[in-house]
Amino acid sequence: MRRLTTLYGENAGKIWNALNQEGCLKKDKILQITKLDEDDFYAGVGWLARENKITKEDQDCFKLGTTNLEPQIGYHAGVIWKILDIWGDADFKTIKRLSSLDDTDLQSALGWLAREDKILVNENQKFILK
Repeated sequence: MRRLTTLYGENAGKIWNALNQEGCLKKDKILQITKLDEDDFYAGVGWLARENKITKEDQDCFKLGTTNLEPQIGYHAGVIWKILDIWGDADFKTIKRLSSLDDTDLQSALGWLAREDKILVNENQKFILK
């Protein structure tokens, strides 16, 4: 399996390219252009938010710019980091249950942590801290 930093970084790059070419886009249009599924999209958004490169407008329109997503995604990343610090490893379902995050928030937070190069997926498909 490829490293999360490679996978999530490539997803973020696809989103960045779409926004760079088209400007402000809604999620569905980004999914259409990039051919990403929703999980990969939100992981890429988390990555870009950590890089301070994406913002979300009132009309659910994403565009390149100084992020306004940091407080929420950064907080959720901290919750996941704490879970993995305590548990050692956990699969997606377990992290979701323990964090009470929905899939969107969880994927964004995982993208954030991947950009910080703080998480890996082990041979049992569980997330662990580096």
